[in-house]
Amino acid sequence: MAMCDELGPKGDAEGYMQAYVEEYGGTSLCNVRKTEKGCSEKQKSFIEKWSSKPEAELKKQLDRVKGMVEKDGGSMKPDALAWAKQRLSIFKQLTQPRAEL
Repeated sequence: MAMCDELGPKGDAEGYMQAYVEEYGGTSLCNVRKTEKGCSEKQKSFIEKWSSKPEAELKKQLDRVKGMVEKDGGSMKPDALAWAKQRLSIFKQLTQPRAEL
């Protein structure tokens, strides 16, 4: 059996595989500087909303979401935890100097 058949529905195997890699790898394929590939519509909208915010606000949100994932991650629903991890990745990227990306 092919891995994509085993791990997800045939119609959205690529999307499912991306979610699987992001969740279990603790990473995100979404790049805040190149959102056209690897980012969902939800991530794109979130990046658009937050990319113009002051760095202090971004760092505050980074700490808040990081605390949520670390402290409450075990009690969160899988979808909510996955979205929290995606937001965490976005905030980490937005608070890095551009040269590091």
